Amino acid sequence: MTAQTDAVSAAPHDVIGLTDPQIADLIRLEQQRQEQTLELIASENHTSPAVMAASGSCLTNKYCEGYVGKRYYSGCQYYDDIEQIAIDRVTKLFGCKFANVQPHSGANANMAAFVATLKPGDTFSSIVLSGRAPDARLACEYLRYVVQPEHYPLVHDESREDFGHIDYDAVIEVCKKHKPKLLICGYSAYPRTIDFAKFREAADTCGAVLMADIAHIAGLVAAGVHPSPFPHCDIVTTTTHKTLRGPRGGLIMTNDEEIAKKIDRALFPGIQGGPLMHIVAAKAVAFGEALKPEFKTYSKQVVKNADALAKALMGLGYALTSRGTDNHLMVIDLRKTDAELTGKIAALWLEQAGIITSKSTIPQDDRSPFQTSGVRLGTPALTTRGLKEAEMKTVADLIHRVISSGGDETVLAKVRLDVQALCQRFPMPH
Repeated sequence: MTAQTDAVSAAPHDVIGLTDPQIADLIRLEQQRQEQTLELIASENHTSPAVMAASGSCLTNKYCEGYVGKRYYSGCQYYDDIEQIAIDRVTKLFGCKFANVQPHSGANANMAAFVATLKPGDTFSSIVLSGRAPDARLACEYLRYVVQPEHYPLVHDESREDFGHIDYDAVIEVCKKHKPKLLICGYSAYPRTIDFAKFREAADTCGAVLMADIAHIAGLVAAGVHPSPFPHCDIVTTTTHKTLRGPRGGLIMTNDEEIAKKIDRALFPGIQGGPLMHIVAAKAVAFGEALKPEFKTYSKQVVKNADALAKALMGLGYALTSRGTDNHLMVIDLRKTDAELTGKIAALWLEQAGIITSKSTIPQDDRSPFQTSGVRLGTPALTTRGLKEAEMKTVADLIHRVISSGGDETVLAKVRLDVQALCQRFPMPH
């Protein structure tokens, strides 16, 4: 075989190793890290080999500024076909009329929606989950200069002990008082089902455009295991990784043709140049996978696993925000376990033991977002590897051994070995 033929049939890091051994070695080490650790970051997942192959294809070579049938460069015939397939698949998947599959990220998708709907001086409303800042991704730098933010701080009812539930009556009152131009719902650490109809009711009190950022629950929505934001929301944005299990990227959807036109203009030529067509192709592959019956089975298992993990943790004495979960994630309130322990430290101990999580703010958190009083856990990646309810109890026990040890290095080392043994039983998708 020729060297070129060998390169085509070799693993990606082996191909790179022909010209750049240093980077190839780092990719190989990262692959080993993923294979030998338990991924519980709620915003991460393991894509299929087909998605990864598309994202690393020859499509990366081409500029395709513009939209289907309206490109600025020649030679875009097949790219038009790919983008149209991605659009057709995602509109079928989510039951919407229009979709822009070009955003490079969820932040870009949100920014395009802001540009399309807000003018300088306009007010928007979003929930403050920790009493400090609006939920992740929605506080784009763009907002500092373009809009006057009014945030409603009520994410819980003071009369209840189980902090973490949206107070929809408070949402309505804020809309009546501040009359925002844009009302935003959708969160990165909310473990309960979102009532989009209630948000529609709130938006209608002041004529606001209603936008849902469903980045975390997109796969669950697509599979029908979480209520859809359509027809209640005017604009829906999301990332394409997380529960949707696609490549890293963004997506914007709507049923309103005029809004769709404004969003298209806002994204290109407004805030982006050429789309990443290799990623658009990978999105198309992921959308195709999500349309298959197996994806619905997978998504149902994600929720079952989250429920099992939450119940196992609570059985071990851990306090969870909202006392459980309806979706794929949960947040441990460490204040009830150890008043001195921060989310940052707990996540570091867990990582040393091979359990990958993320620190998280919690309702009424008095610590900064860089320290936090919580740890967020999610089940999408573990479910992709094939773990089910029985293994969630094992995972809860592993987490408990780490946190209850106070960071004891001997305990962390023993847990790490048990984690590696569990990972060998459930290998990464190939």
